Amino acid sequence: MDSSPAIAQTLAEVGPRLKRLRTRRGMTLAELSEATGISKSTLSRLESGQRRPSLELLLPLAQAHRVPLDELVGAPEVGDPRIRLTPRRVHGNVVVPLTRQPGPLQTYKMVLPADRNTPEPRTHEGYEWLYVLSGRLRLVLADRDLVLGAGEAAEFDTRLPHWFGSTGEGPVEILSLFGRQGERMHVRARPRARTDRDAETGR
Repeated sequence: MDSSPAIAQTLAEVGPRLKRLRTRRGMTLAELSEATGISKSTLSRLESGQRRPSLELLLPLAQAHRVPLDELVGAPEVGDPRIRLTPRRVHGNVVVPLTRQPGPLQTYKMVLPADRNTPEPRTHEGYEWLYVLSGRLRLVLADRDLVLGAGEAAEFDTRLPHWFGSTGEGPVEILSLFGRQGERMHVRARPRARTDRDAETGR
């Protein structure tokens, strides 16, 4: 009985996936052959698509690669729910964009090094929300100088002079949400006391 096109396509993707797994783990065909008991020639033919994968071959390969069997045969990489993020280095900080599409609100994970500890306040349009994942964050906001620990958050209008970085004790890891109309999710610090005029204008 001939396979359906979908099954044939799934089987055709097994070989390249096996090769990616082996390459990622830095294993040679000889090492994989020794670990699985499958001959090098059979492994080579499997990876090139010249040998049809069978349960008898895939079970020891899944065990050798320490992955579930369905990762070898059931889900191509595009179906992997894990998001492969690309860190960038910006002015000495490690920045990982978490928002995957353009929009008014952007989210970043940032790792600020210990030597980012000299305040350089600046202003710009927008609103920012910060959450400390680990380390101690120093936040200078207008005339306030604050230190936030893991699990604490702050939000502020970025039109006020502001700066944030490490206290100098070590690196600090944070989540940053920035947008023109930033979400006010949890308040740790207010730039100034709320006035009656603020209440009237909704600020």
